[in-house]
Amino acid sequence: MLRKRGSAILCGVFLFVAWNAIVVLYLWGRPLSGREEREMDGGRGGADLAGDVIHMAEAFEAELEMQRKILLQIQGHRSLWEQPNENGASRIGPPQVVIPILVIACNRVTVKRCLDKLLEYRPSAELYPIIVSQDCGHAETAQVIGSYGSQVTHLKQPDLSDIAVRPEHKKFQGYYKISRHYRWALNQVFNSLSHSSVVIVEDDLEVAPDFFEYFRSLHPILKSDLSLWCVSAWNDNGRDGYVDPGKADLLYRTDFFPGLGWMMLKELWVELEPKWPDQRRDRACIRPEISRTLTFGRKGVSLGQFYDKYLRYIKLNSEFVPFTKLDLAYLKEEKYKEIFEKQVYSAHLVKYEEVQRGQLKGAGPFCLHYSSKDGFKVLAKNLGVMEDLKSGVPRTGYRGVVSFLSRGRRIFLAPPPGWSKYDPTWS
Repeated sequence: MLRKRGSAILCGVFLFVAWNAIVVLYLWGRPLSGREEREMDGGRGGADLAGDVIHMAEAFEAELEMQRKILLQIQGHRSLWEQPNENGASRIGPPQVVIPILVIACNRVTVKRCLDKLLEYRPSAELYPIIVSQDCGHAETAQVIGSYGSQVTHLKQPDLSDIAVRPEHKKFQGYYKISRHYRWALNQVFNSLSHSSVVIVEDDLEVAPDFFEYFRSLHPILKSDLSLWCVSAWNDNGRDGYVDPGKADLLYRTDFFPGLGWMMLKELWVELEPKWPDQRRDRACIRPEISRTLTFGRKGVSLGQFYDKYLRYIKLNSEFVPFTKLDLAYLKEEKYKEIFEKQVYSAHLVKYEEVQRGQLKGAGPFCLHYSSKDGFKVLAKNLGVMEDLKSGVPRTGYRGVVSFLSRGRRIFLAPPPGWSKYDPTWS
């Protein structure tokens, strides 16, 4: 859309300039007719001819004023195709992709905290339009959203009815409604508004200063690496003390869907929408060492699940990392898999007692093996990381490996070498 708008403006400028040139050349080079020569010679009609010239000059001036306004429009949209070079100076390049932010809202008036931070850190309204999709029909929340005026687009999910579910699934009614809302909102973004990608943020999330930088830098990798299906801003084990504060630029691949601020492409939605919600099909996501979102919403459908024990202590990144200037090619599947597995299985193998008692020697990293579902859960619980699994995948896990800090040292909680696939019965 933006590329078409820019092309239309440039085309308009060219046409106006060309038209003005043609008019001037025509008036300059047109020979006088016999009648005009006689009138000029006889002094008759001089006033009429002078009036015509003045009228033509006024029209010419109006055309120039219109051209000036169009040039101002072009200048106002420079951010869409102006990009920094390696020295930080701007250069003209192809239009940058628009990445809308979709805020999923319901009945929390505290959506204001979410929107305030998004607007505070947003570098460009054109490149990052904010769309708030509201379910529930909550009037007070709608009023808060409406107070932002043209700074956001406010959509309202029209179907507020209950969903027919089996009696044993009655307690999951809230999750079914959330799923319905997501489907409707994503169809609005991709089909009605014709965007090619989206970052999804729930109304109880606060974003980090480099939130937009983070997602823009990873958009090309998500687009080119078919083994990825999402980019997330969240680390499930990202509590203070479990992440390295000196590695704000460290990124991982993960087989677990982190959510809580995540980007997807329209191509994936075309695949998933007919069977939404669906599984990941052995595809991975990218996640950070230090989270770029923070949840402040204990109240919700999950009734505070994990919030008091884990989520409220997640560390939100405060250091701006210029991700768009970094080489992130190491996140591509084959290169990452090779480097990561070498790092994990070349680490010094230790026992749980050594970790728990603080008896580790050296800077690390260290590797701690598990070989069963119960073994993993016991180790994870005792070490303070999240112990639940979904279809056999541990939170933050990549090829079964969970990476975190313990007393300042890097620990890899990993299956033995030779791991090949997840066991879906580990749930």
